[in-house]
Amino acid sequence: MGMSSDEIRRTYLEFFAEQDHRRLPSASLIPAEHDPSALFTIAGMHPLKPYFLGRERPPYPRVATCQKTFRTVDIDIIGTTSRHLTFFEMLGNFSFGDYFKREAARYAWELSTQGFGFPPEKIWITVFAGADELGLGPDEEAIEAWLDIGVPRERIVECERSENFWQAGPTGPCGPCSELYLDRGLQFGKADDLPGGENERFLEYWNLVFMQFDQDPINTLTPLPAQNIDTGLGLNRLASIQQDVPSVFETDQFAPLIELGEELSGRRYGRDYPTDRALRLLADHSRAMTFLIADGVVPSNEDRGYVLRRVMRRAIQQGRSLELGPGFLNRYADVVTELMGGEYRELVAERNLVRKWLESEEESFGRTLEHGLKRLDELIARARASGAEGIAASDAFLLHDTYGFPIDLTLELVAEHDLGVDEEGFEVLMEDQRQRARASAGRFAGGQEVREHAAALAGRAGFATEFVGYETTDRETTVGAAAGQNGRVLIKLVESPFYATGGGQVADSGYVECLSGDCRARVEDVLRIGDDQVVAVVPERGTIEAGERVRASVDRAARHATEGNHTATHLLHAALRQRLGTHVRQAGSYVGPDKLRFDFTHGKALTPEELDDVEEQVNRWILAAQPVRALTTTLKEARHLGAMALFGEKYGDVVRMVEVGDGSFSRELCGGTHVHNTAEIGLFKVLSEGSSAANMRRIEAITGAEAVELMRRHDRALTAAGRSLR
Repeated sequence: MGMSSDEIRRTYLEFFAEQDHRRLPSASLIPAEHDPSALFTIAGMHPLKPYFLGRERPPYPRVATCQKTFRTVDIDIIGTTSRHLTFFEMLGNFSFGDYFKREAARYAWELSTQGFGFPPEKIWITVFAGADELGLGPDEEAIEAWLDIGVPRERIVECERSENFWQAGPTGPCGPCSELYLDRGLQFGKADDLPGGENERFLEYWNLVFMQFDQDPINTLTPLPAQNIDTGLGLNRLASIQQDVPSVFETDQFAPLIELGEELSGRRYGRDYPTDRALRLLADHSRAMTFLIADGVVPSNEDRGYVLRRVMRRAIQQGRSLELGPGFLNRYADVVTELMGGEYRELVAERNLVRKWLESEEESFGRTLEHGLKRLDELIARARASGAEGIAASDAFLLHDTYGFPIDLTLELVAEHDLGVDEEGFEVLMEDQRQRARASAGRFAGGQEVREHAAALAGRAGFATEFVGYETTDRETTVGAAAGQNGRVLIKLVESPFYATGGGQVADSGYVECLSGDCRARVEDVLRIGDDQVVAVVPERGTIEAGERVRASVDRAARHATEGNHTATHLLHAALRQRLGTHVRQAGSYVGPDKLRFDFTHGKALTPEELDDVEEQVNRWILAAQPVRALTTTLKEARHLGAMALFGEKYGDVVRMVEVGDGSFSRELCGGTHVHNTAEIGLFKVLSEGSSAANMRRIEAITGAEAVELMRRHDRALTAAGRSLR
């Protein structure tokens, strides 16, 4: 056996330390606030993006890391190949405007041939061939660098953009790259195989990215302030080469996990494909879930939590198919911690948290599987007996809606029987359900009917209402269109100071009065129709008709109370993340004049001490009289500034960003209304904290006069109790 995984990691980092690189510790799998659009850390350079973009000054010109990384792009084929993983360690050396292509190539060649002992004649190189759509030609500079080292030209292969132009995502830092491949010999392929294709003969082990550009959404490349180097070397893939095994699953980090599966199942690895696939998937997914939970991700139905839950449930399903017995997830996590806890101490520190979530999810999904699998088996048998090509959309939806059976698991299981699912029909049924859920949120008893009439009125009106409610609560305007609806009148104002329900904030209340004095109506709701709005009013005097000149007046007391609660919600969000960790994300909210309700991701109840700390921090910010500003900016700039964005929300290129103070603790994309200074909130008081759903917590609170009145009632009760004890 060659180098162990620990020896590879140490050799790499020590080599680059000798080349004046400063070692930085691995960042979390949860990206830092500078990249709110990303769910996970997907590359070694990911935590370093601000330095590559020139937005922050790097602490050192040369850096080396061993970065924890999690990617879902290959999740559906995990276990079916010898090398694909979701969680892996990425070794990387980085230069921020210090050295470039020639030095990067020289370091890679020296470490490959001298440090790792690879025969020079077995190493092949790929370079970027150019791309007309990017306006770039072949990377001649990289070719010259390799030729100068002594690599024969016939072992330098030019590859197209898909292979040799690297980018971290659809936008951001990018550049041509050059990859190092090891030729494993003709026993793994054919004489005409070349690096850069899908073959087993040439194994890519190191990627050198020459970070030169910043790419925008329309493929425009802008040169970065400095030419940078970003390299990535997959530790697990390199271990398979060093240890001379045919797959990463037989290396020292995976073999004990495969052996555990053999022990629990009574089956042998290498005997049949279904068993091998299941054992490989369990080995990979157990590493992923252990590291994700240790870094603060909790299983849920949203965003990161949904991805974690999917990983866990895929593992549970495979474990049940192998009959591993109850509690097997934690057996795997114990082995992962034993193997990697020395390098990653968070695995040891968070072992109890990992244990809790694995036990909970295995138990709850076990029940789901038991009922869902029984029903799915019946559907598969019926489809096979009838000669159908797959499962009907309605049946897949029933499994999802009634049994809580994930559609991706249904797809995976029916595919094992050479059957499919009507995915298009399933999505139609899901969208119908989403629309029903949205309709039920209407404030009128006939919410959906009212919304349909409002949408029709907005369509007929031929103009969009201009919302002026950020600047004023009172406006003389014109009724551009009107229609009666069940004793109410739907009106469309040319200009409106009324805030329409959205972003968790309730609609404004108030009045619309004819300037002639002949009519007056109470505002009962303001319906958001895309980027437009329609006001629903209840007439109190006369009739409001199209063409009327009116005064639209917001209930200022209710608006101000709502504004205080909305700004307090932002402060609460910031305080929770500060006290509990950055895994806390908004999952829903209610902001009205009476109270605020905030749902957030967190796996357990807050302790009294945590709740007190959060409440105290919010009140400190209120007493500090911090200014509150709403800014219009680009989405790109807002993300650069670290503004919190709601996952699942669609944002345009121009967004509204609300920041408190200097924005260092609270900066969010938000279309709601807010106070101008935190002092206007007065006082913040938590009413309750509890569970709102699996892995979701809910806090209800009040502010301002409501909070003061509550404190008065408490004082009176305490005074009365004291008197009774005298």
